[in-house]
Amino acid sequence: MKNNKYSIIIPFLLLFGCTSNSEDDLTNPVVLGNTKFSIDVKPIIDSKCVVCHSDTPTNGAPMPLTTAAAVKEAIQNRNLIGKISRPDGALGLMPYGGPRLPQASIDIIADWKASGFLE
Repeated sequence: MKNNKYSIIIPFLLLFGCTSNSEDDLTNPVVLGNTKFSIDVKPIIDSKCVVCHSDTPTNGAPMPLTTAAAVKEAIQNRNLIGKISRPDGALGLMPYGGPRLPQASIDIIADWKASGFLE
């Protein structure tokens, strides 16, 4: 009887125990190290952030994120990595209104910082 209970519980846990907010996290491995703004970070910022953080910010965005210098300043002084790393639905999550960026994108931006903000 005891073994029968586990034969039902274990497959259930295996089937429903894992979740992911993004298939990108599962299908596109990120190779970190020597991350460059123009190649790695700018495409993420342009597709997810510049909607509000353009040269003339909209929707209450406090600053543009259109240059490497502006993104670097936001990472160093405005907690950009912390804001994009919050869970879905958390207060202050960026991009505004969500959803959260895929973890792979967050890792690229964090690695840009760790790599010394390479252009």
